[in-house]
Amino acid sequence: MELENNSPVITPWLKEHAAKFPALFFWGALIMTYYWYESVNDLSPLEVVQRLLDFMTAGFWGPLVYIGLYIVRPLILFPSTVLTLAGGFVFGPILGVLYTILASNASSTVAYFVGRFFGEGLFKDDGSDGLIQRYARRMRENSFETVMIMRFIFLPYDAVSYLAGFLRIKYWPFILATALGSIPGTIAFVGFGASIERFDSAIPQLNPVTLGFSIAIFIVSIALSRIFKKRESASVSTNHS
Repeated sequence: MELENNSPVITPWLKEHAAKFPALFFWGALIMTYYWYESVNDLSPLEVVQRLLDFMTAGFWGPLVYIGLYIVRPLILFPSTVLTLAGGFVFGPILGVLYTILASNASSTVAYFVGRFFGEGLFKDDGSDGLIQRYARRMRENSFETVMIMRFIFLPYDAVSYLAGFLRIKYWPFILATALGSIPGTIAFVGFGASIERFDSAIPQLNPVTLGFSIAIFIVSIALSRIFKKRESASVSTNHS
C-alpha cells in the first residue's frame, strides 16, 4: 500500500518569478529608448523639458500634460527636479505647487507599486540581525517617520518610492509621509521655477531672493528631519524595551 505524499511542492524560483522577467525587459527597453532619444538628439534633461514647454502651456490641457509627464517620469528615471522647475515656470508659484503635489504623489504611487511588484517574494524577513534586515524592519515598523525623514533630507525621490514598495511597507503611511514630507522641497523648487524669466538657455537665471528663500526652506526641512529622527529613535527604543 502506497503512502500518499502530502508534502508541499516546491516551486522553482524562476517559475515563481516568471512574470517579472517580461515586465523587467519592457521597463529596461523603455528606459533605453528614452536615453537613446536623448543621445541621438544630443539633449540634456533640461533641453527635453524645453521641448515640452509648448505642450505644458497649451491652455486647459497644460496641467494634464504636466501631471501626465510627471506620472510616467519615474519609469524612465527622468529627474523630478527639472520637471518641477518647469512646473513653477509655467504655472507660477501657487498653481505650480498644487499641480506638483498632485503629480508627485501620483508618480510616487506608480514607483511604489512597481517596486512592490518586483519585490514580491524576493525580500522576506527571516528574523536575522543583518544591516539590510534591520533597516527593512525599521522601515516597516516606523514607516511614516522613516519615509518622512527621507523626504525632508531630499534623498533621491524615486529611489525612496521604489525602496518602500520593494520592502512592502504599508502604502498609506508611505503616501501620507510622502505628501507631507515633500512639501518643503516642492515649494522650494517650484519657487525656483517661478523666478525663471526665460527657459531657453542652458542654465536658467534665478532670482537671488528666491534662491535665498529656497535655502531657508532647505534648512527648515533638515531641522524637521532631525525632529522626526528623534521621534523615530524614541519609538524604536520603546518598541524594543
